[in-house]
Amino acid sequence: MSRTAEQIGRTELGPRPLPPLGEQRAATNLSVVDTVLDNGLRVIAVHQPTVPMVELRLRIPFAGTDPAHAPTSEVLAAALLTGTATRDRVAVDTELALVGGELNAAVDPELLSLGGNALASGFDTLLAVLADALTAATYADEEVAGEKARLVERITVARSKPSVIARQALQRHRYGDHPFTKEIPEAAEVAKVEPADVRALHRAAVLPRGAVLVVVGDVEPVEAVAGVAAALADWRGDGAASVLPPLPPLTPGDLLVIDRPGAVQSQIRLSAQSITRTDPRYPALQLANLAFGGFFSSRLVENIREDKGYTYHARSYPEFTPDGATLLIDTDTASDVTAAALLEIRYELGRMALVAPAESEVDIVRQYAIGSLLTSTSSQGGLASQIAALAVLGLGVDWLVTHPERLKAVTADQVAEAAAEFFAPTRFTGIIVGDVAKLSPLTRIGGIRLP
Repeated sequence: MSRTAEQIGRTELGPRPLPPLGEQRAATNLSVVDTVLDNGLRVIAVHQPTVPMVELRLRIPFAGTDPAHAPTSEVLAAALLTGTATRDRVAVDTELALVGGELNAAVDPELLSLGGNALASGFDTLLAVLADALTAATYADEEVAGEKARLVERITVARSKPSVIARQALQRHRYGDHPFTKEIPEAAEVAKVEPADVRALHRAAVLPRGAVLVVVGDVEPVEAVAGVAAALADWRGDGAASVLPPLPPLTPGDLLVIDRPGAVQSQIRLSAQSITRTDPRYPALQLANLAFGGFFSSRLVENIREDKGYTYHARSYPEFTPDGATLLIDTDTASDVTAAALLEIRYELGRMALVAPAESEVDIVRQYAIGSLLTSTSSQGGLASQIAALAVLGLGVDWLVTHPERLKAVTADQVAEAAAEFFAPTRFTGIIVGDVAKLSPLTRIGGIRLP
């Protein structure tokens, strides 16, 4: 006779107690090679033979201050893998498909990113296609025209989305006209890009010195580095990849309201200056952020989602750049409860800064932080992406492997100190995007600048 899960989970004395969590252990025996090739490319190769695959992540600093840089770089990323002097688009796709592989490119104000994977037996093919794109991409007129048309359509749709409008408004409010704010160019700017502009940008900016290539998978690190060195021997340049100028520090202040007539929801975005991962206070701040709004059972989510029902989604999270970091808080809420939601966010910020998290709360977020880190790095793709994100900030595999121990060492008092230092409401600034005609209650709570 079978029993249900509920029956199995109970005894005559009541529910069976849950077993304690097992110890969460990071992978400490990774075989790693971290070196810089003659052309200036940093290569990090990690042996992780969980499946017979290999993951590749290339990050090239790709900043530019020219107004035409952002639209041209978008077209470059879209057309980079559409053909070379020896392979057309079909040949690129076919060669990768034959080794179970793929390769994609994307760009943002900081980086040109290429990522992909293949069967371990096809690693040489993956490298060959990558090298060909880096050194011999042709940007054929018809390919550029096609990618431009698709980009114009996607950008037009994206720039109409409330979340994108809010992000752009926040970036301008935080950093003015700094190149970091140019995350999505205007569709009209993209339409003006010519194939010659893209080729010129590739020659000038797709450079190995200062870039980092991460390889993770069923490959021996020494052999992987040797393969990369041979495949990319012809990828050279006179200069170094271009990095963003330092961001100005955030100035705390009023929230700027951006009018979006007819909107039925408001986007609330707050931000404050933070610290980098190398700061000794960072592990405590990471746990404090989780307790505040960094996971589903956080204080912010419990308040404005579970208790008040003001929103479906709320979170707080860090954002890192090579020279600094910020804390961000975002949520979307109905227009008629925007002021009430903001009041509760400020309340939770004040409570976080003044009421120290209990030891049990710290233990919960510590388990979550360690568990989510180990989960995200358990796959080859997750590990490769994590290492690549750290590498562009100047960190390596050692930081990733040792971070769980740093989290374990954090005390409740250190979390309380981090919360008091970084979550005071007076440290934040930000924006609210919504229909101003429906947001008059905001004037009653102060710290608001209406248009």
